[in-house]
Amino acid sequence: MRQVRVIGVGGCSGSGKTTLARELARELNGIHYQIDHYYRDLAHMGYEDRCVQNFDHPDQIESELLIDQLRQLAAGCAIHQPRYDFATHTRRPGEHQRIDPASCVVVDGIFALHFPGLRELYNLSVYVETPDDVCYKRRLARDVHERGRTGASVSRHYTATVRPMAERYVRPSALLADLIVPGTDSLDWSVEMVLNSLRKQATQTTQDQVSQDTETVVR
Repeated sequence: MRQVRVIGVGGCSGSGKTTLARELARELNGIHYQIDHYYRDLAHMGYEDRCVQNFDHPDQIESELLIDQLRQLAAGCAIHQPRYDFATHTRRPGEHQRIDPASCVVVDGIFALHFPGLRELYNLSVYVETPDDVCYKRRLARDVHERGRTGASVSRHYTATVRPMAERYVRPSALLADLIVPGTDSLDWSVEMVLNSLRKQATQTTQDQVSQDTETVVR
């Protein structure tokens, strides 16, 4: 029997998925579990070669390790999550973060709904639907103000890989979600939509258990 409730939150870059996932983890006293830490270690490449990799493609994620460690958390076991350095596109050598299990794990990433091995671990999968122009504006603001990039470089990157990969791999994953929430509505409303779905699940589970117990008694 699963000991930990796992929620997957996917959506395009700039959709608001991370904000939602972080708030859900806080509301449910759980773990905010970011897929970004599982980018493959490119230390074997020269720095210039690393910089031209397509980081918006799912192959850049070490999905095997990601799924294995999430499965351990879902079973109530602690893990040692790798730490990724986005400035160098490498994992920090010998540096891991111990994550102890909690009653809830909220998985967050653009590919949160892409990998079948992840989806089978979810109690609830959520897709944050946000128009592309809104995603771009949010990404532009973040990269310029928080990561020191120029508007021109952000635009080139968005056009070259972010949007095409989103159209190919991220947006289709909405069809795999249990729940779709709008990324332009208030955060409180999106959180309430997810919590309401969890309540319905809990009610249905209880009703199913009662039915099973009743059937057993009758037999």
